[in-house]
Amino acid sequence: MRAILTAFALLLFAGCGFQLRGAYALPYESLYLALPDYSDLGAGLKRAIRASGSTRLAETVEDAQARFVPSADARERVILSLSGTGRVRELRLRWRYSYRIVDAKGVDMVPVNEIELVRDLTYDDSNVLAKEQEEVLLWRDMQGDMVQQIMRRLAAVKPAPPAVVE
Repeated sequence: MRAILTAFALLLFAGCGFQLRGAYALPYESLYLALPDYSDLGAGLKRAIRASGSTRLAETVEDAQARFVPSADARERVILSLSGTGRVRELRLRWRYSYRIVDAKGVDMVPVNEIELVRDLTYDDSNVLAKEQEEVLLWRDMQGDMVQQIMRRLAAVKPAPPAVVE
């Protein structure tokens, strides 16, 4: 009976188009990340690019076909609602990140792209430590989501061909 149910479940998944997320094929031979060494986002991007296998991470700007340049990185913690006594009840975590891709000559291959991630959480003064840990976990989850979104966009966007000067 289990074998029949397992076979049915596998057939159902195969029929619905379910597919595990694979590595992204980036359209660049080599890419330089203009991010600080201590950046958690930079470490996640480096890991994802290495996993793609199609793009080499350049150690210097001169060795790279393209350069990933961050434009803005803003993290905000916004109060959504207050209780009747003026205490915080809900918070919104917002992360806006923008970047662009430039070639070796400094010409934009991909214009400025912005990604915005938002997470809401309830807040309770009686569970301050637990809520602080929840907030840290949400920021960490947002970082992983940011890496995945950047990789999807890098793989989907075709670089603009260089302008021909006559």
